[in-house]
Amino acid sequence: MPLKVKDIAYIMECFAPAELKESYDNVGLMVGRSGCLVTKILVALDCTLQVIDEAINSGCNLIITHHPLLFRKPNSITTNTLQGKKIIKLIENNINLYSSHTNLDSTPGGINEIIMSLLNFDENMIIDASLLNPKAGIGRIAILDKAITLEELMHRVKLKLHIQTLRYCGDEYKKISKVAVINGSGEDYIERAIQLGADCIITGDTTYHYISDCNEDGIAIIDAGHFDTEWPAMKFVADIIDKEVKLLGYNACTIMSKSTVNPYKFK
Repeated sequence: MPLKVKDIAYIMECFAPAELKESYDNVGLMVGRSGCLVTKILVALDCTLQVIDEAINSGCNLIITHHPLLFRKPNSITTNTLQGKKIIKLIENNINLYSSHTNLDSTPGGINEIIMSLLNFDENMIIDASLLNPKAGIGRIAILDKAITLEELMHRVKLKLHIQTLRYCGDEYKKISKVAVINGSGEDYIERAIQLGADCIITGDTTYHYISDCNEDGIAIIDAGHFDTEWPAMKFVADIIDKEVKLLGYNACTIMSKSTVNPYKFK
């Protein structure tokens, strides 16, 4: 029995149900046909033109991304916009695109919990729990068995997420016993994490004035970057997809994108 796009959508929906997405989000099949046969699957963080070329060159006709290409619905689809170029290129090359975003962040075993696991944290509290599933929601908080300094925590983040640089605020010698992790852009949830007693919040995409206030208030923040608090987890998502595909008796291969890179450069 041939593997179809709708079969992969079913696997993704079982793992990260669409109803777990935030109200502002857009998830699911972005471009393509649910009845299309799947040749090979490419997993990426974003649907860039480079990723589309990679799919073409690798023989993949299904791309699964974390960030939705159609996050904001376009008024038109033309080659005059970057988004339009991507949509047209996908269609012209018969490539399907599926995205699982905040539902993949929130779901049990999803991106937030994978990052927690990579950092050797035992998750025991959800920062913003879903009304539909008390085991799902945005952000996680861990209570450490033994308090460590902010300096030691930053070293762990660099080591486990394989990054060389990060931004932070707070006293390097501050003792941390309760850590919050909010993958991606988590600034909207920092106040809630603080209310729940977090000594330090690990996230990405923080802004200057917000961090300036946190610094004055003595709150420790580690900004490890949007990319680096999400992309490492996508390898595990790819493994889940690959395993489920094989359990269903299909032979389609799932590969990780090699052209997915952090858009920021550092010197």
